[in-house]
Amino acid sequence: MTKDFRLKRLFNAKSNRCFDVAVDHGYFNEPGFLKGIEHMPTVIKTLANAGPDAIQLTVGQARHLQSLPGRQKPSLVLRLDTANIYGKDLPEARFSSVIEEAALQAVQLDAACVCVNLFQIPGAPDMTDQCVENILRLKPECDHYGMPMMIEPLVFRPNSEAGGYMVDGDEVKIIHLVRQAVELGADIIKADPTDDVSTYHQVVQTAGDVPVLVRGGGKVDDRTILERTAGLLEQGVAGIVYGRNVIQHDNPKGITQALMAMLHDNASVEDALAIVSK
Repeated sequence: MTKDFRLKRLFNAKSNRCFDVAVDHGYFNEPGFLKGIEHMPTVIKTLANAGPDAIQLTVGQARHLQSLPGRQKPSLVLRLDTANIYGKDLPEARFSSVIEEAALQAVQLDAACVCVNLFQIPGAPDMTDQCVENILRLKPECDHYGMPMMIEPLVFRPNSEAGGYMVDGDEVKIIHLVRQAVELGADIIKADPTDDVSTYHQVVQTAGDVPVLVRGGGKVDDRTILERTAGLLEQGVAGIVYGRNVIQHDNPKGITQALMAMLHDNASVEDALAIVSK
């Protein structure tokens, strides 16, 4: 029951959908990941003023959001794990590590939710094993503190082929990894988009009563991301978690407000594009 209290802060009361802006990229020590987020206090203030439902941050950066005055700031989604598998070449010594007493730290930071990865990487089954171990340890801890656990199933293309951190949009792979996340006890799923958005209802169906938020993937033009979002909403998703398509945008506030209008006011793609260009 207490998890539901926090979930009420995460999902918009009008639409029961969530737009979470991911700004946790600095956690992973990858060149290029900091573009657009070099100065976090400024970035977070800009995003908070745009009014998304949530902002996803690390334990070291959460203070910039939570120290903002007033009751209307976005909810905090706390990223719990860091890893070293996002580069072009997979390192020989790989890790996915979770902060200590994660759920307690999330409570202390007044988070509405926590987020942890579930990797499926070609040639690196050890990473899936580490992620499963992380989730198995976190589940009872999150239950104890009434902290919703968002699991992020990530199906990678081969790092050497894709240059690191590139989604494999194969719907079969995504569906099966999402199902594993549900079986492991996810309260929310943050999943990859499929190559064919029209099949995404199968991912939603696989998750059952667990809400599915969809990742944004790589940076694309405005019309592409807005049309993809419209398609995903038609497929029944509960929201989106976009990072680079917001934080690397020339107008982060405008694109955030455009996406919020689509999620919560059923704005069309053309209406959303007009919001961005204001």
